[in-house]
Amino acid sequence: MSGPQCCSNPPTLDPSAGSGHVEQLGGLTTYVSSSSDSKLAIILLSDIFGYEAPKLRRLADKVAAAGFYVVVPDFLHGNPFSFENADRPLPVWIKDHGTDKGFEEAKPVIEAVKSKGVSAVGAAGFCWGAKVVVQLAKYELIQAAVILHPYIVTLDDIKGMDSNVNQISKCVIYILMVIVWNSLISAVKVPIAVLGAEIDELAPPELLKQFEQVLSTKPEVDSYVKIFPKVIHGWTTRYDDEDDGAVKSAEEAHQDLLQWFVKYVK
Repeated sequence: MSGPQCCSNPPTLDPSAGSGHVEQLGGLTTYVSSSSDSKLAIILLSDIFGYEAPKLRRLADKVAAAGFYVVVPDFLHGNPFSFENADRPLPVWIKDHGTDKGFEEAKPVIEAVKSKGVSAVGAAGFCWGAKVVVQLAKYELIQAAVILHPYIVTLDDIKGMDSNVNQISKCVIYILMVIVWNSLISAVKVPIAVLGAEIDELAPPELLKQFEQVLSTKPEVDSYVKIFPKVIHGWTTRYDDEDDGAVKSAEEAHQDLLQWFVKYVK
């Protein structure tokens, strides 16, 4: 289930990337990029490669330039996934980085942001971070949500999974995860945008279309589902700079994200 797409085109992490700064916020080391005196905040929750990814920070700076106080907390505690650590392949690594823990750690971050005079908070989650954002939206801890190429496998889903698990078991687990995700999506109580890739083994278009159907039954919650053609999982923050099409699609997704927050975080 945790296939190669989740790890494709990994970023070269850079602790000095971005035009913002790093500080402690809500108990987490956090990259902060902000417009002066902004009372509207956006939290960006990273994928498995963490908060030092240059393109993620570049996006944070772009959102900040539109008038938001943007924070990118290190929910991975200085331990992003790394191919170089052969002893901790992704199924092992993710057991120590459950999204339930991320959800609990996001709460004090939100409180810390509000203590700075912020009146409204939005959150965007990429891959791993998407599950946390959906949970925040479920409990109305934020005012608007965006999830991008969500990663649907969690700690409980991969317990005991190894190369010997047969394909039928994997299919059963996948079906269960679709049920779990649809249940989560149906419980969302704030405006939510879902931005996905056409070529995505982890969150295929068929799953995203189910999200759209579930959300369409909730007219009281504004929603938007968009599938970007010819791009793969992770493209919004791990696109190839030499691929003009991928760059254009990433920039389009970034603009969609920004417009969603401008509309609903106010």
